[in-house]
Amino acid sequence: MTTISSATSTATQSDAANSTAGLIADYELFLSILTTQIQNQDPLDPLDSAEYTNQLVQYSNVEQAIKQNQNLEDIMATLQANQSLSYVSYIGNEVTADASTTTLTGSQASWAYDITEEATGSFEIRNSSGAIVYSGDIELDAGSGTFSWDGRTDSGQQAVDGLYTISFDMKDASSRPETVRTTVSGIVDQVDWSSGEPVLRVGNQEFPVDSVTSVARPS
Repeated sequence: MTTISSATSTATQSDAANSTAGLIADYELFLSILTTQIQNQDPLDPLDSAEYTNQLVQYSNVEQAIKQNQNLEDIMATLQANQSLSYVSYIGNEVTADASTTTLTGSQASWAYDITEEATGSFEIRNSSGAIVYSGDIELDAGSGTFSWDGRTDSGQQAVDGLYTISFDMKDASSRPETVRTTVSGIVDQVDWSSGEPVLRVGNQEFPVDSVTSVARPS
């Protein structure tokens, strides 16, 4: 099932509602003070017309602020809804995102990688608890490639399905450190806004939208 979760819109509306409530309270207090002042003024020494006009202007400004705040609330809610809908296009498509964590499913896990120079070194694969389950030496050619793992651990056992993170420690021919950039791919089945930022869910994994490097129709 594909779903879209949103909490940001609710939070935005709540903040705007609180702001509006504060303005209305100020508005009503100002109106009450002004009315009381007029009712209790000295007939022989009435409120100066210029001062009265100035207070009416303030009264009008508060009223306009309330209306503007309500309009902004509507605009923000509409923009948030439109932004949420714009991410619907990810659902059902295959995305590739910068990440070092992927899912082992059915004894298969893989990471796409990119490295600038040919390098040699080592790798480690850790489970969700941070324990090393598989490691070894490796040589990587310059450019892009795929690192595949069949789920076998250093002890020869089969690792359980779940999330696993890979890391590399590589050096080029001149013994200079080389960074290996890893990416993972999968079909998006959910867009989640509950954290306040759009997050794509691919199986058991979650990726922030800004980590996505490519989107394609599934083959």
